[in-house]
Amino acid sequence: MSDASNTRLDPPVKRGSDHCLGPESANLTLLEFGSFACPHCRVAHEVVASLRDRFGDQMRYSFRHRPITGNALARRAAELAEVAHQFGHYWQAHDALMKRGADLQEDDLVRIAAQLELPSAEQAPQVWQRARAEVEADIESARRSGVSFAPTFFINSRRYEGPWDEGALAEAMLGSLGHRVQTAALDFARWAPSTGLLLLAMVLLALVLSNSPLGPAFEQLWRTPVGFFAGPLDFELSLLEWIDDGLLTIFFLVVGLEIKREFTVGRLSNRRAAALPFAAAAGGMLLPALIYLSIVPAGPLQAGWAIPTTTDTAFAVALIAFLGPRVPVELRIFLTAAVIVDDLVAIAIVALLYSGGIHLPFALAAVAIVATLLVLNRGGVYRALPYGVLGVVLWICLHHAGLHPTLAGVILAVVTPTRRPPNLNALLVQADTIIKADMGRGDEQVLRHGLSDPALRALDAIHDRIESPASRLLRTVEPWSSYFVLPIFALANAGVAWSAGMVAGDERLIAAIVLGLVLGKPLGMLAFARLAVHLGIASKSPAYSWLQLLGAAALAGIGFTMSLYIAAKAFPRLEDFVAAKIAVFGASLLAGAVGAVLLWAAARQAASRSPSS
Repeated sequence: MSDASNTRLDPPVKRGSDHCLGPESANLTLLEFGSFACPHCRVAHEVVASLRDRFGDQMRYSFRHRPITGNALARRAAELAEVAHQFGHYWQAHDALMKRGADLQEDDLVRIAAQLELPSAEQAPQVWQRARAEVEADIESARRSGVSFAPTFFINSRRYEGPWDEGALAEAMLGSLGHRVQTAALDFARWAPSTGLLLLAMVLLALVLSNSPLGPAFEQLWRTPVGFFAGPLDFELSLLEWIDDGLLTIFFLVVGLEIKREFTVGRLSNRRAAALPFAAAAGGMLLPALIYLSIVPAGPLQAGWAIPTTTDTAFAVALIAFLGPRVPVELRIFLTAAVIVDDLVAIAIVALLYSGGIHLPFALAAVAIVATLLVLNRGGVYRALPYGVLGVVLWICLHHAGLHPTLAGVILAVVTPTRRPPNLNALLVQADTIIKADMGRGDEQVLRHGLSDPALRALDAIHDRIESPASRLLRTVEPWSSYFVLPIFALANAGVAWSAGMVAGDERLIAAIVLGLVLGKPLGMLAFARLAVHLGIASKSPAYSWLQLLGAAALAGIGFTMSLYIAAKAFPRLEDFVAAKIAVFGASLLAGAVGAVLLWAAARQAASRSPSS
């Protein structure tokens, strides 16, 4: 299986070991992983020829074999080309084989071998053995380079991810500003800690601005009223409320979709797989809440008992990704599943306990909208527009009903329809039939720029069927949540103007939050996980130790997003909210450090016990 997360060519192009056309000094190197039995590679062959005409000595072209999986003829064709290479005829064989493409037959191999006077496997077994080894080396290079299909192109050792037409490839090779921006954005988004790093940058920016001469203006910015007026309709919120109650609905939508995916086809789809993270999440919420309630005196401050029960997924996953191979994949899966359960419970807590008084007419309207969404779901309505419109109306009704409007995101995630996996072969045949029928005979292609609108609409319908609506919505919205909603939330909520005595009187509140997150989270998760295993309810993967599980559980003490959100709802008094912010910041930093140290120590301990040491 290829490593799709890798975008770099491994190993880089090297003359002598790679087949190359063009001077070694060329500043542009285009490498293709392809197959001689692939119709798409045949088209790409003509595109490459046009690019060589265009760039001349500025371009070097190289080819590595990635035969179609399970196609014996494609494999033999690749081996034949390598045999030809040993007799100085590689590119003649390459060109002849590539021009056949999907029409390649066994007779073609025999004919090309005869034309180039190449020996058979019986006549020169060592020659063919070397050829097989070269093909195998290219296939291994494809796997390490993240190649999953042919053709796949690399431009100066970086995988190209765009259209295969001459214009798009040439633009990428020339390094236009648009392509460079797109490449940089893709690289950053693929980097696992990117979301956490962006959140951290926004937190630091908020703290710097709050404690600078711009501090008062920065704080006043979030209190700016924003709304709309249409006759008697008056809807106005502060900018901070629009972010906390409006934008964060997108975050809750993503969380809801992720939970739905995990419970249907993901890591929580069967009881045994879900039991351990479920148990750990329960302990990681119960013990912090008990610690908080035991420290904070009776009174209004006890409303914040849920603050230390939550985990910031972005920061926790970012830190565990920073540790790289020191953390087993199975442990990452455990932590991700546990914090997803954590998110689910946190959403329920916010909806049930941190909402205002209920306004019955709007609550009944919200119920009616949810019922309508369920009818659309059951009726097989897969278009996004009706769900989006009703989702906005649901948000307004929940807000006016006194319920938490971000709940609209979770409800929308639940009612977004899924589909059974499609019959891909049938869809491919249908798409091919549409294209051939629309293009018609050769003389009918005159005065045409491409497919007709009806054909394009039919192909759009096929494309829509390939992916579940819920999966497509998650894929579309998740980057907005990670790289826009959460950073804006952090910028708006993380600011604290430091001053002497600012936490006076709130020492017990701070201690309760810090101890709940730093001690209660990991100890509660570890205790409940061990109890679940002891009772036979769950099983722990042998890939990680209990010490490593404790380290991952310590990372779950990074509260941030949901902790700040709950603190804002729990403490109407500004001084208490500021103290809670400081406690969450300090606890998150400490929990991250403790978790990283524990996981580092556990990895060294595991390495010292391995037989190879």
